[in-house]
Amino acid sequence: MRTSNPALSPNTFTGFSYTDQAMTVQGAVNKSALLLLITIISATSVWAVPGLSAIGIFASIPAFILAVITVFKQEWARITTPIYALVKGLALGSLSWMIHRVYPGLPVQAVVLTFGVFFSMLVAYRSGMIRATEKFMLGVAAATGGIAIFYMISWIISIFGVQNPLIHGSSLMAIGFSVVVVIIAALNLIFDFEFIQEGERIGAPQHMEWYAAFSLMVTLVWLYMEILILLMKLARRSQD
Repeated sequence: MRTSNPALSPNTFTGFSYTDQAMTVQGAVNKSALLLLITIISATSVWAVPGLSAIGIFASIPAFILAVITVFKQEWARITTPIYALVKGLALGSLSWMIHRVYPGLPVQAVVLTFGVFFSMLVAYRSGMIRATEKFMLGVAAATGGIAIFYMISWIISIFGVQNPLIHGSSLMAIGFSVVVVIIAALNLIFDFEFIQEGERIGAPQHMEWYAAFSLMVTLVWLYMEILILLMKLARRSQD
């Protein structure tokens, strides 16, 4: 099974010894809920204590380091993922607070839309409306890879003072680009649902519940950020 989520790969559930205590979908769901709760509490603490925003600005660096460690040391996930959720929450809270000061209420709208998309995709997956077929996986993986390359090139040229209008602009094309990226990010949730199901089917070790929850959170954070960018573009366009 192919996936575009960097936290998941065809080898995610291989390379370790299986035990009597196997992961379950319910266990992964419970741990996902816990990680989201930690992230939300951490993010909202920045809003409650504005002084934390200065710390949160730099929180993305340790969050990235923890994510890399978790990907390569999956058995450490029960320790690294809660810390990752805490640190990532500070980073998201700080960013959201700064955006709220310019566009009041926008981060809250993005949170509501993110959970709305999440539950919609979950219903579509459980009902069979969207199936994680090989062609589907390949298509979304290719689209996600293309977006990643596009962002990387845009970041490189921005070093030389060149801004990509599709990313930083508020034209109809820029808005359309963000809509496409949001759709691709939402479709990546299907990968997470499928790999969690697969982990239970093959009886992966119980610690993989934490790793599965981590991979789901990575996708949700990406989805939230893309929705937030889309809303900012719409807000700027309405002000023009």
